[in-house]
Amino acid sequence: QVQLVESGGGLVQAGGSLRLSCAASGSIPGIHTMGWYRQAPGKQRELVARIRAGSTDYADSVEGRFTLSRDNAKNTMSLQMNSLKPEDTAVYYCHCSTWYRGDYWGQGTQVTVSS
Repeated sequence: QVQLVESGGGLVQAGGSLRLSCAASGSIPGIHTMGWYRQAPGKQRELVARIRAGSTDYADSVEGRFTLSRDNAKNTMSLQMNSLKPEDTAVYYCHCSTWYRGDYWGQGTQVTVSS
């Protein structure tokens, strides 16, 4: 069973930076969308950023602070997070959607931003 594996979460002070990475444990053919979601305690999971058809979308709350990048050949993806705020604290999930095999999710990585 191919899985998505995240890394790079941790604890950082407000204003700091973190870089999250996501890699597939094997080949996942037919990916059309890759992105990051997050879920804070007591809140619904929300889209942070995604890339599809060469275009990248960001949530308004992270626009200008976060940068999503993808390596198509390696099926890897990263999320550079700058100017972090306490409200960015959440579990961050890597996600991809495929044409033929549905959706894949990572196990999540905790990001905690202290004030």
